[in-house]
Order: sequence, then C-alpha cells, then structure tokens
Amino acid sequence: MFEKFTEKAVNVIIEAQNIAIYDHSDKVLAEHLLLALVKDAKGFCAKIFNNYDITYEKLAQEIYMSIHIEDTEMNFAIPFGEDFKRILTTALDLINESGNPTVHYEHLVLAAITDKKSNLAQYLENLGFDMEKSVPLIEKLVQRKAKKDFHPELDDNKEQEINLTKETDSLFDNEQSSKVFERAVSKLSTSNYEILGTEQIISSILEDKDSELTKILANFGITNEKFEEKLSQISSRNAEYEGRQIVFTPNAFSAMSLALQTAKELGSSEVLPEHMILGVLKTKKGIAYNIFKELNINDDDLAHGIIKPIEKQMPETLTILRLAKQEARAIGRGVVGTEMFLLGIIGEATGVGAIVLNELEINIRDARIEVKKIIGGGNEYFDSEVVFTKRAKRVLETAWEHAKQQNKTKIESSDLLWAITTEPTSLAMQALEALGTDVVEIREGIKKHTEG
Repeated sequence: MFEKFTEKAVNVIIEAQNIAIYDHSDKVLAEHLLLALVKDAKGFCAKIFNNYDITYEKLAQEIYMSIHIEDTEMNFAIPFGEDFKRILTTALDLINESGNPTVHYEHLVLAAITDKKSNLAQYLENLGFDMEKSVPLIEKLVQRKAKKDFHPELDDNKEQEINLTKETDSLFDNEQSSKVFERAVSKLSTSNYEILGTEQIISSILEDKDSELTKILANFGITNEKFEEKLSQISSRNAEYEGRQIVFTPNAFSAMSLALQTAKELGSSEVLPEHMILGVLKTKKGIAYNIFKELNINDDDLAHGIIKPIEKQMPETLTILRLAKQEARAIGRGVVGTEMFLLGIIGEATGVGAIVLNELEINIRDARIEVKKIIGGGNEYFDSEVVFTKRAKRVLETAWEHAKQQNKTKIESSDLLWAITTEPTSLAMQALEALGTDVVEIREGIKKHTEG
C-alpha cells in the first residue's frame, strides 16, 4: 500500500504512529493523523493552517477535550483504526481520479479534512478554520500535483537501491567514522545486545568531546551526559525494530543508508559522523531520534547547524547540486534529472567539469536552450521539495564510486561529468550531443585535466 506514498506522506503517517504511541493509545486514530498533518505541515498547506493560526498545540488541546483515550501500556506496534484506514483509502482514490501515481502530503490533508465520518473537520472549524474557502484551494493544489512530477527520466526503472550490506566498508573508510563504530561495537559488549542500533552510534559520536560536530550538538543541548541519561531510562529496544534483524537494527540500517546518500549529496566520498547524525534525523524514528525529540531538538535547526560548516568548505558537488535545483525551479519544475546536473556543472564554473565543457565551447546559455527543448517548461506550481530522478541518483552513485577509486575525499565536478558519460541515453548526454560533443571528447578532456 505505502509504495504509492511519497516520503513526506510516509513521514506524516510515521509521526501519527509516534503520537499514538506516546498517547498510550491501543490504535492509531484519525485524530493522530490530523495532528501529524498540522505538526509536519509543508508548503502551501502550512500557509493555510498558519493563516487561521492552527497550531499543533491548539489542535491537540481541542482534540483531547473531545476524545478520551484509554491509557494502555505503551505499544510500539499498534494497528491503524478504521477511520485512519478509511482516510488512507480516500487518499489513494484521489490519486486514481487525478492520474497521479503517488500520494502526496496534500492528498492526505484533503482526504482528512473532507472525511464525513470523523470529526476532523469539526476540530478545525472550532479553531476558526474556513472549510468552504480552504478545500477548493487544496483541491486545485492536488490537481496541479498530478502534473508536476512528469520527467522523461522518472520512469527509468534501472535505479539500484543502496545495498548497505555491500557498501558497509564505505562506512569505515574514514578514520573518524571508523573510530565511532569501534566505540559503538565496544558498547555492545557491556550490554545485552548483539546488534548495533542508532543509540550506540550517536552515543559513540558524542564521546568525542573535542570534535567540532560534538560542539555543534552541545549548542543544541545534545551532550553525552544528557543522551546517556535519557538512554538509561529506556528499558525496551522496540523503537529500533520494524523488520528483520541484521548486523544493524533495521532503523540503524535505514539511518546509515541515508548517511551514505547524504554524504554523496553533500559532495563527500567518505561517510563522516556528521552524515550519520543527518541520517538519523532523516529516519525520524528509532531510539536515538526519540531521545532527540525528548531533548526538544528541532530537526531542521540541527540539520542546518551541521550542514552550515560543510557549506563553508564549498565542496564542488554540493554547489553543483544546489545550482541544479535552482535551474529546475527557474523553469517551474520540482524534479532534477541529469540535464540539471549538467547545467549545475557549467554554472559552478571553476571545477574541472566546467573547464572541460568550456573548452568544448559549451556555455550555460546554449545548454539551457537545449535542455528546455528536451523537457519543456514546468507548471506554474511547484513546492520547495525538489526530487532527483532515478537516473540522476544513479549518476551521483557512479560519481561517488569514481571519486573513491581516485582516492579522493570529495566528489568533484570531473567525477560527476564522467558519471554522466556512463549514461549515453540520459537527457544530459542528449543535450551535450545536440551541442556538438560526445563521450570520447568529454572523457579525453577530463583525462587531460586530471592526469598529468
């Protein structure tokens, strides 16, 4: 069922489950979903809720005055209630009607507030929410969402999922990360656990009191002492298990997979402790994440605090990916394919990739014209969530592997351009060929500037 839900939509459902767990509820209710939708409000819907001053705290007060939840023992595997399941089904019906292949956050909002069998609309109206004005706006938003995601590379089904079992060695390539895992594994010997969880990983990162990352975390109130105090209060590891047992707990596996992906997107060919923290924040679940929430940590603020020092180093690939997203937004698109990577490489201007293309007489103006010929303009609406096509992700993966083979600590523009040449049918290569160059010329240019 959830394979049709976007990451944002799934995160809302996970948040609803978390709210139900902390309510000690015996099931996830429609009310928990509405609370999660307001708590995780994004884009245009967030503006609508803000316009009526609908906050999570106000809504929670309104709901809990109206419903009574039996206080049961905390259960980490509670079922969905009937109202909750009906709303999810309605969201799926909405995408079938509009021709959209995926359920977005906005579909969940529309399904929830228009549900006639629950009291969700009434809770909002009691707080001054104008249903008559808001529903048509969200319906238009959903209709535009149906058109937004088209991209020639989105249907490319060759994407290879990150296989952490295969790539685990990458986590130990960097000395800092290797030491983190050594300390984490040693913690297992003093506990009753045999499988590494997020809590051991974060605890081990915090032990290095002299690192810049630990100082950043301390500024947000995350210290070794506070983390260990919260950890000592946890008697169950249920928050770590949502699937099969492996070397890592399933949530640690997910967090480390995201750490790998984050490292690539931030232009690093090594997985650093910073990326591990960001991976845990992206999972939004597990013991370590729950402790962060108990310490009142704002996910976005902490992530920004960690990424800011990385940005100051101006890694080429981070700059290129940011420019690629800007190029996509400039023509009204929320999707970044290999063609946007190409524009980002040219726009970055100082890297080997840009130099090679400049020598081949390829400039940003002509490249933009060719890209627009291939993909056309976008719709008038797009939100701040820009996604990569499957092929773009694969190119980034290839660039990562190429950088590692060259013993680099960072992915450079030359690695990204070389990776593009491994995808001869990609939109980037179509644009390059239209501009009068080919794989051989590009690779020769890269070789000239990187060897010698």
